[in-house]
Amino acid sequence: QVQLVESGGGLVQAGGSLRLSCAASGRTFSSYAMGWFRQAPGKEREFVAAIRRTGSITYYRGSVKGRFTISRDNAKNSVYLQMNSLKPEDTAVYYCAARFRGVGTLSSEYDYWGQGTQVTVSS
Repeated sequence: QVQLVESGGGLVQAGGSLRLSCAASGRTFSSYAMGWFRQAPGKEREFVAAIRRTGSITYYRGSVKGRFTISRDNAKNSVYLQMNSLKPEDTAVYYCAARFRGVGTLSSEYDYWGQGTQVTVSS
């Protein structure tokens, strides 16, 4: 059982930056691949980024690659999403997710989810 709590969301102007954090419970955090997803009003939840258990390999959706960076600190049981050059299209609720023993890009592939944190980018 893994519990995830996101933080760091808020309101930012286009071109600005935010750093999202996700704190995980348990001492087996390193056994889980981690992902970030987002859901905007009227849209389905979509993949944003993922990171392998060791943090050596990362994955991004094309629209955020080069702007967002996912990282993890297994010693702190935390995963982060640094978001730079934010655009209004990035506005959504962002969710942290955990998957046992492997990465994925589909919501259905993940085992545990946080409650989400709102990110609003104004123009």
